[in-house]
Amino acid sequence: MSERKKQLREIAPPFVALGPSGVAIGDRLKHLTPEDEKVLRLAGEHLGNLASRDLAARCRDGNDHTTDTWAARKRNLTADSSSRWAGSVTKATHDQWALSRRCQLAHIQSLEAGVRTLMHRLSQPIGEKGTKRAPGGYRSKGEWFNKSRRLATLEHRLGVARAEREAGIVHVVRGGRRLLNTRHNLTRAQLTEADWRARWEAERWFLAADGESGKRFGNETIRVTPDGEVSIKLPAPLAHLANAKHGRYVLASKIAFAHRGQEWADRIDANRAVAYRIHRDTGRGRWYLTASWQRPVVQTIPLEAARAKGMSGVDTNADHFAAYRLDVHGNPVGDPRRFFYDLSGTASHRDAQIRHTITQVLHWAKRCGVTAIGIEDLDFTAEKTREKHGRRKRFRQLISGIPTGKLKARLASMAAEMGLSIVAVDPAYTSQWGDQHWGKPLTAPRRKMSRHDAAGIAIGRRALGHPIRRRTAPPHDDQSDRRGHRTVQAERGTRECEETRPSVTERAHDARRRTETQQRTRETSASKTVRDARSDRQWVQDSLLFTD
Repeated sequence: MSERKKQLREIAPPFVALGPSGVAIGDRLKHLTPEDEKVLRLAGEHLGNLASRDLAARCRDGNDHTTDTWAARKRNLTADSSSRWAGSVTKATHDQWALSRRCQLAHIQSLEAGVRTLMHRLSQPIGEKGTKRAPGGYRSKGEWFNKSRRLATLEHRLGVARAEREAGIVHVVRGGRRLLNTRHNLTRAQLTEADWRARWEAERWFLAADGESGKRFGNETIRVTPDGEVSIKLPAPLAHLANAKHGRYVLASKIAFAHRGQEWADRIDANRAVAYRIHRDTGRGRWYLTASWQRPVVQTIPLEAARAKGMSGVDTNADHFAAYRLDVHGNPVGDPRRFFYDLSGTASHRDAQIRHTITQVLHWAKRCGVTAIGIEDLDFTAEKTREKHGRRKRFRQLISGIPTGKLKARLASMAAEMGLSIVAVDPAYTSQWGDQHWGKPLTAPRRKMSRHDAAGIAIGRRALGHPIRRRTAPPHDDQSDRRGHRTVQAERGTRECEETRPSVTERAHDARRRTETQQRTRETSASKTVRDARSDRQWVQDSLLFTD
């Protein structure tokens, strides 16, 4: 008998991802006069101070926050600004506090995963080898001692984090903690103190207003007319700087949205809500305006409709996308495609690289004629801990470099605009099984198949509802009963099964039991027909059955 097969984890069924629920577009505020920049600076600084004060009050409330305390904070801000500015400030504060709570929970879960891993490894004998399911012990007594000290540190951090969460305490920095810490490393960041101060103040300004449906052009606080005129309702202390009626200041710059401009114009013509944000890029010395609005979630098409014209399977890696086109039956068509990107450098550079590469993938899928793209539903939240992978620092950096979060958001929104659907599949065993079943058969002198290319085929087949493995050892061309069943296929009646059939040895023992049962039945019953001796062995595939 062969050894018992390793138990595979349950594979989640594929599903069609939801489309985007919001839109954001932007344009540069050109030709601003010195007076315009002065007014924007003063308004941003004043409202930024109010936002800082309101955030401090919200953090003091903690878990005792109610609608009454929210209304009280808004009333306190109204006297120094306006009711609409106060509403935008308090809503932004609430969203920032809620985001900090979610980050706090993620931090606690990461600490818990690290503590569990350390406790397990410390409980193992020194030098104990690990398995694919669980890590083993540490290599030496010195490493065991250092890890025991780290366990005590993580347990202390976990206790502090849990206590703060129960008390409703969060740590928020307006302007960003990374920029705050840059103040202590100006030489490394290649910044002067004046440059850092300008960037810090600009990040802490507040010039954002939520839209209101039914109001003129969708926003009373920051208003943009169809011809591109931008005006701001000044806070009460700055009302003397107004150059228009009702305490408004009209900027000399004109806005013209090149992207989604018609959709934006349709919204403001119908007086539907549009939110605006004005911010300054200190590195370039430019001002920008961003418009955003919500829209109903795009209704996804049924999974069967997404599979109707085949699928493009895309494997996500640290430096490229590996894609392969499959027809509706799951057969690879053409050659593999690779779309490379570089995630080094600044955040804006990385974001641009992702957008550019996703655009290439979407245009290629359009040319292929498919209506859906299959991609893995990746989540490395619990896979990046240093306790899980130990000395494998390069591997942890590799996992951390895969842009899973940004990729999901970008791909869903950009694909919806091009009329493509995203089918998310379980990432379990796609690289392993893809390389096992598709790597060697598709390798040719003019086609080099990598493990990632084969994973793209596995992802596409799983998105189409087909098993990843290939059907091998076909029956004879003139008589299918001569060779019996195919050697690698699912059991009869099993649909979308990812497991293979029992091994040859297991099937042989089953066949022996069936043969002995049939022989006993024939011996006890009178046969009325003469059978060919070969007919009793027509399904036999193993010579071991003929040994005495």
